[in-house]
Amino acid sequence: MEKQLAVIILNWNGRHLLEKFLPDAVKFTSGDEVDLIVADNGSTDDSLSWLNQNFPEIKVIKFDKNYGFAEGYNRAIAETGYPFTLLLNSDVEVSEGWWRPLLEFMNANPDVGALQPKIKSYNEPDSFEYAGAAGGFLDNLGYPYCRGRLFDRIEKDRGQYNDTIDICWASGAALMVRTALYLELGGLDPLFFAHMEEIDLCCRMIRAGYRICAISDSEVFHLGGGSLNQGNPRKTYLNFRNNLLLLYKNLPKKKRTRKLLLRRLADTLAFVMFAVKFDFPNAKAILKAHGDFRKMKKHYGYINNEEEISFPGSHRNIILDRYLFNRHPSEIDYRPNVK
Repeated sequence: MEKQLAVIILNWNGRHLLEKFLPDAVKFTSGDEVDLIVADNGSTDDSLSWLNQNFPEIKVIKFDKNYGFAEGYNRAIAETGYPFTLLLNSDVEVSEGWWRPLLEFMNANPDVGALQPKIKSYNEPDSFEYAGAAGGFLDNLGYPYCRGRLFDRIEKDRGQYNDTIDICWASGAALMVRTALYLELGGLDPLFFAHMEEIDLCCRMIRAGYRICAISDSEVFHLGGGSLNQGNPRKTYLNFRNNLLLLYKNLPKKKRTRKLLLRRLADTLAFVMFAVKFDFPNAKAILKAHGDFRKMKKHYGYINNEEEISFPGSHRNIILDRYLFNRHPSEIDYRPNVK
């Protein structure tokens, strides 16, 4: 029987994470339908020797340098060629049968391009995790948020999201894609390097006529901050820069200029918030993000000129929801693909 699913863990100098999370991934990701693969992004620690010594049976794809999250996965997926691929972070804990509901849903719904399980916190297992939670959305300025997470406010999982719904984006922490579609659309954008590249991919899938879903029948537990912690200026820079690139690439042409102007104003407020807290490294990261965005957008040109296709954002403004109205995530109306 030809296997349908490749679960690919991308590793870069992550021996400590492999040691902690890989044994369960190996134990619970096995069967006639699935293979577990480690793609190594040019690690300079002892990851590869540890893998060879402890899990010699695992297929390993070796790269000559760190290509980042996006290009690393693009290269790995191009080498494997399974009908479905699941991108799994190296700091994710899985359990028995975790992948099966995802594969079954993909097989039963050919109009679904990507999906995610419920993503909960490894350190607080009764709570959702920041990066993905119960499904990702975009507000009316393109800022990402999740069911169960609004900025620093995170819900406990009480079964309130035990459903399967259409979402705007699925988290790269545990992202299953239809491989042929992934390759057809060019995969993750390597210019993003890391952060928000999965959101950009999901936007392109939606524009191509596919659905993105969150599946509650499966759950995983994400440590988070495995590469860059929240509050790290490098992460701030990548998030702000890549979010602007995402908007530029995916907004219809006639909406692009106005939306990016509004985002510039909103990002200016974020800059001021960092500055008044004397967090100058993060304030400078926002300035650098905008400067580099202006340079990088020339790479794309006007690639989305379809006036009839709407950006898959909701009617919400999460800055107002959180900081003006002081709303809790449980008070948010999650509606995907609302103009």
